Amino acid sequence: MIYPSIDKLLNIVSSKYELVHIAAKRSRQIQSTNYLQMPAKKYKSEKNIGKALEEVAEGLIKVRKSS
Repeated sequence: MIYPSIDKLLNIVSSKYELVHIAAKRSRQIQSTNYLQMPAKKYKSEKNIGKALEEVAEGLIKVRKSS
């Protein structure tokens, strides 16, 4: 089972492609800076990409709507 669910994430982000772009960018930020927006014990995932998706699901990453 994947956490967070893709359905929950797609309610926040408009497309799967945008979600991949956001998560990949945030994952690289986590890797280079080691900065997490939540306490490390609160994350369910061990990998940076999973942590990035959890941050999107928690609303910690703001997604701007392009016009």
